[in-house]
Amino acid sequence: MWVFGSAAELSPDAAATLLKSVDEYLEDWRAHGSPLTVARDWRDDRFLAIAVDQRDENASGCSLDALFRVLQGLESRLGIALLGNSRVYFRAVDGSVQATDRSGFVELAQGGSIEAGSRVFDLSVPTVGDWRDHFETSAAAAWHRALLPVAV
Repeated sequence: MWVFGSAAELSPDAAATLLKSVDEYLEDWRAHGSPLTVARDWRDDRFLAIAVDQRDENASGCSLDALFRVLQGLESRLGIALLGNSRVYFRAVDGSVQATDRSGFVELAQGGSIEAGSRVFDLSVPTVGDWRDHFETSAAAAWHRALLPVAV
């Protein structure tokens, strides 16, 4: 499972273009000549998840490189940032999804804007079940807890 987060919310047109291109690529995605059984999901106008059913075939390094090239091309074409893992995503008090870098997240936590119960998005979820159940979770329940101030 791979989860990609856009630095900014995508417009409906940009999202439609992204998903159409990704779907077209995934229809023919292969590893060592064998077709991959895959699925994708799109959430909050920001998050793209792509999963491979490993019971049939695993994605190979070459097939993953090809997927990343497709996403890089879409980044350039649409003026978006999907790749790179330096962003931290959280749900703001108003319900919107926000992105910042790790130091920005730490500053928000130190200032009290983000707490242990704040909702965050864990792009490192390894399975579809985790995507469904734990992708959006509390900061205390994800790796984000390491960025929270230590309780006195």
